[in-house]
Amino acid sequence: MPLVPLKIQAGFYRTGTDLESEGRWRDGSLVRWRDNSLRPIGGWSERLKNTAQSIVTFTEPPRGAHGWMDNSGNQNAAFGSASYLYHMNASGVFTDITPSILNTGLVSGVVQTGYGNDFYGYYTYGTERPAVSTTITPSTTWALDNFGQNLIAVSSGDGKLYEWDLNTSNDAAVIANAPVNNKAMVVTEERFIFALCPAGNLKKVQWCDREQQTVWSPATTNEAGSIELQTAGEIMLGIRARGQTVVLTTTDCFTFRYSGPPYVYNVDRAGTGCGAISRKCAATVDQAVYWMGEKGTFFRFDGASVQPLKCDVADYISQDFNANQKHKTWAVNDVENKEVWWFYPSGGSTEVDRYVAYDYQEGHWIIGNLSRTTGFEAGVFTNPIYCSPTKIYNHEFGLNYDGDTVFAESGPVKIGAGDQVMKVNSVIPDESTLGDVKLTFKSRFYPNDTETSHGPFTLSNPTSVRLQGRQVRMRVEGERLADWRVGQMRLNAMAGGGR
Repeated sequence: MPLVPLKIQAGFYRTGTDLESEGRWRDGSLVRWRDNSLRPIGGWSERLKNTAQSIVTFTEPPRGAHGWMDNSGNQNAAFGSASYLYHMNASGVFTDITPSILNTGLVSGVVQTGYGNDFYGYYTYGTERPAVSTTITPSTTWALDNFGQNLIAVSSGDGKLYEWDLNTSNDAAVIANAPVNNKAMVVTEERFIFALCPAGNLKKVQWCDREQQTVWSPATTNEAGSIELQTAGEIMLGIRARGQTVVLTTTDCFTFRYSGPPYVYNVDRAGTGCGAISRKCAATVDQAVYWMGEKGTFFRFDGASVQPLKCDVADYISQDFNANQKHKTWAVNDVENKEVWWFYPSGGSTEVDRYVAYDYQEGHWIIGNLSRTTGFEAGVFTNPIYCSPTKIYNHEFGLNYDGDTVFAESGPVKIGAGDQVMKVNSVIPDESTLGDVKLTFKSRFYPNDTETSHGPFTLSNPTSVRLQGRQVRMRVEGERLADWRVGQMRLNAMAGGGR
């Protein structure tokens, strides 16, 4: 019998119908590809306090994290939630540095469904506005950065700019003279602090004097300043890229390039129709910035202009996304694996429970299920550090997945135009170590027919199977905790009749 090679392209394709994903991977979780080889992502381990070896836990989900080195080369991390701000040192010692005057924010976004919460006349008089309204009070997020070795922080639910001097006896304190009612901030490469939406002005960027965090009033003797962006949207975030600072609104992308006095910054619009979905949805890759927009759209700023990213899983994301909790979406650059990850809440969840990632080295997409609410990339710490709603984890560490299933499912495979029945009696496996994975096959006679599952099969050379159908899908699942590799499986199959 002829062998049918399962030539399946790297990355997931989840757009349109099941049959449209022919020859692609359609579903999966906790896997990635390198050089067209399917493999598991790295696992994770709970971060422990060094003193008592107890697990660090949060009382509410953190929505902002930052790692940095102090002037002595010591590792530091900060985590912010709706009501708290914490510091963690390299030994895992946790310190509550919450400002005593912090206004408590929101753990989750609140949909405004009552009376008087939208434009006049927008709904029927006397009728409570429905939950499908776009008026949402977003969940609280933190913008965290370091100014030298000190931590700079602002909570979107509080608006005050805070600084913490690494003294664990002190709480973070308000920066003197700094604007209030800010939504976010970023520290630029030139050591200016950008306050975003100061005094509640959703289109304004204001910055302090260079390396002078308490000088905010412009004068001929300093470089403090501000600009109100000409945008139809609201400023969402600022992020450093090589040689410039990028500010994203809900509609546009702006670049700030330092030019010195008298204007201090040259501001240009780099793109339109490319708004950011949340205040944490962007990640930097050298001079490039990647971010998520509305309805499963993604964008890349390459240092000069903005281009939309063709996304093979956009339909999957947009069809199952909780827009009421979109402000919880956040991004991180997985430096080692050359991937940008976005974590977001699915349609049936009020908390972040899924991810989508773009492999910017090989140009494909991965998807999966994982609840992580914030984190930061490797560099300061050896491994990426991500947080669940209650715990801190070292990621890309070992092969523990807390019992989650590591798997990938292909789209359908057929003979010719699919008019003949494929009869399969064995599989020739292609994996680095036989037995690391198991296979399940799912067959149909018509695209909308009920699938019949066959297996799972523990692999051998060859593996005996018995199945038939006009189209067949394959599921690869990790059989044991191992750093396995799967290449091109081959089916020993023959064409049957038309029925």
